[in-house]
Amino acid sequence: MRRKTSLVLLALAVFFAALSPLLRWYAFPRLAKIPANQYQDMVLEAKDATLIDYNDGMKAKKVPKVTIVQTLKGNVEASEKIEKTAGKDVVVWDGLSYVVGPDGKMVSKIPERYIFDAHTQEPVHAAGEMVDGDPVKREGIEFKFPFLTEKRDYEYFDAQARTSAPIHYKGTQTFRGVDVYYFEQTIPWTKVPFPKTMPVQGITPASLAKTGTTRWYTTVRKFWVEPLTGAPVYGEELHREELRGGTLLGGRDKVTVFAGDVKMREDYIRHTVDLVKSNRTLVLLMTSYLPWGFLILGLLLLALSLWLEARGRRPAATKVEEPEPVTA
Repeated sequence: MRRKTSLVLLALAVFFAALSPLLRWYAFPRLAKIPANQYQDMVLEAKDATLIDYNDGMKAKKVPKVTIVQTLKGNVEASEKIEKTAGKDVVVWDGLSYVVGPDGKMVSKIPERYIFDAHTQEPVHAAGEMVDGDPVKREGIEFKFPFLTEKRDYEYFDAQARTSAPIHYKGTQTFRGVDVYYFEQTIPWTKVPFPKTMPVQGITPASLAKTGTTRWYTTVRKFWVEPLTGAPVYGEELHREELRGGTLLGGRDKVTVFAGDVKMREDYIRHTVDLVKSNRTLVLLMTSYLPWGFLILGLLLLALSLWLEARGRRPAATKVEEPEPVTA
């Protein structure tokens, strides 16, 4: 009976020991992915910002606040269509960056479509990939970092410049009780397209091009990223845009269109941190808690099996009879 029990325990020990690396290195990379139907929004604010007033001689003025609403909506129908030819799990995000001035009126809106691998966040190039209607071919990541983010630089796509540039790992910090990796990217002054939708009726990118005026942009982009999930818990941009040259400026060399320190609004910070903490627990379950738990359980079962086997093979003690006393 002991031998049978020992063999059963040995089989279970082998099973759990083998399951440990399989869960971590085989199952997790296939199970961890961004859902195709995910929807998220984010509100950012730039307080005490500078904003151009198109109705007052195109002058740059100080304003109390500029609000940026960013939405990302998963397009399930588009992702399923692309998956048929891509041969992998694909996510399609239809995004919109909507900028509102202190009077509640639209300053700019820029739509984009981001197509990427659901597991690795690497871009997938397919029809429809665009920024503000312009076809693009992204290199690197955007919006989210990969699961199990590493302490290294990544290529990060900038929607304004329509190009990618390194975003540099700057160290490990703690943000609202979460251990995070801090990344920073600087986009130098770059000539960028005018938005297709302008805040003043009758002004279009085509009409602006005739004046010879150009739009320039620079930013310092900062992310505090929870490394297990790859999700930024906080983001900030030191953003600046200018109009330069041409007849539109009335003889001026340049004028500030927008300048401000763009930060996540406090209620969205709290919501994001809570969500990331919850998702972090799920990733830890797959990458640490269960693999290590199964390995330790396997070792314990192996030790118990060997102990029972050793007891089963121990020779039974024989009773030695005392000699009968000899009588005369």
